[in-house]
Amino acid sequence: MTQPIKALVFDVYGTLFDVHSVKVKAEELYPEHGEAISQAWRQKQLEYSFLRQLNGQYVPFSQVTRDALRYALLQLKLHVTEENIADLMEVYLKLDHYPEVDDVLQQMGDKQIAVFSNGSHDMLDPLIEQSGLAGRFDQIISVDDIKQYKPTPASYMHALNTLGLKREDVLFMSSNGWDITGAKSFGFRTAWINRSGLPVEELNLDPDSIYDDLTGLLEWK
Repeated sequence: MTQPIKALVFDVYGTLFDVHSVKVKAEELYPEHGEAISQAWRQKQLEYSFLRQLNGQYVPFSQVTRDALRYALLQLKLHVTEENIADLMEVYLKLDHYPEVDDVLQQMGDKQIAVFSNGSHDMLDPLIEQSGLAGRFDQIISVDDIKQYKPTPASYMHALNTLGLKREDVLFMSSNGWDITGAKSFGFRTAWINRSGLPVEELNLDPDSIYDDLTGLLEWK
């Protein structure tokens, strides 16, 4: 790499943790619908965060996630109960992390390591704590601190201010193409963790690196 980086900043959902690990509990509660619930829930979760940002109607990501789940169940014409919603929301605090995550984080040397997420702390903190990864991170940064969702420039500026670095000192990782384009536009160096084998977004903001999973980051050590 041409210039050393000083901080590795990780998105959380889909990058470190598998959001679709909820489908196991969803299948238990709604047989033969687990996969469909997981997909519809995630899609609507993202849509609601974007819409609330555009409409200036911010609420914490935990509320966005709950609202998206309710919509997904209704969309699929499934019976909605508060008990089932509570059970599925609890699973979001215990998502599986991807198998390579811990090993990669251990090998990243003396760089500052942080997570930066649209997730609110009532979701992020218990998730990271139960995963056993909490000790790997120097910072857990949430957009909830400034009520501005990614991919707004203000959200990335909040992360940068928290880190106390220059934009070019930061390598930002995400599995979400929209998040990579936002970070690239802001001036971060970017690594797209393209777990789904998708094409690069047609926005003229290509990532600096593309990897199938986090093990590719070891070349930044």
